[in-house]
Amino acid sequence: MATKDPKLKTVKQLVGVVLLMGGLAWASVPFYDWFCRVTGFGGVTQTADAAGSEILDQTIKIKFDASKSRGMPWEFKPMQTEMTVRIGEEGLAFYEAYNPTDRPVAGQASYNVAPFEAGGFFYKIECFCFTEQVLQPGERVQMPVSFYVDPEIVTDRDAKHTGHITLSYTFYEIDLPEDDNRQAALETDNGAQAPVN
Repeated sequence: MATKDPKLKTVKQLVGVVLLMGGLAWASVPFYDWFCRVTGFGGVTQTADAAGSEILDQTIKIKFDASKSRGMPWEFKPMQTEMTVRIGEEGLAFYEAYNPTDRPVAGQASYNVAPFEAGGFFYKIECFCFTEQVLQPGERVQMPVSFYVDPEIVTDRDAKHTGHITLSYTFYEIDLPEDDNRQAALETDNGAQAPVN
């Protein structure tokens, strides 16, 4: 009977461990994202098609914050610094973005709320952060976000004493969608801007 090489056995075990750890690391990102969206952990907000029917007399202050990742050339700011809404009532706020460059720039916004305990009760109905944004050279846009705070926040053990919620967005540059890449190439080749649809 042949004896197995202990070095080969060790190598196989190490390869198995590396593959297992790689698989766990790959699966952890979508699992963590799912967990945060379901629970609001880490300030991740919820989404809804419309505000609920219950509106409380109790109010809450919503503060708005904006930042950009390093290298993002846009100017980006909230159009209001804060507003007070009744809990359960739909609120509407606007952010402004401006592309001061001479080229089209695409961006995507990441977001969270603070305090983190409020994330499970802060619902976005419509938001510019749901899609990629492309600004043409010199273009300035106002982008809406509609939201409401779930009335269940007032009975939650951890979140019921929340007096204000800060909604924060960070814009970072992404690759232009294919159709915008073609338009940018046409502008460069022809020396004149193509019409923007």
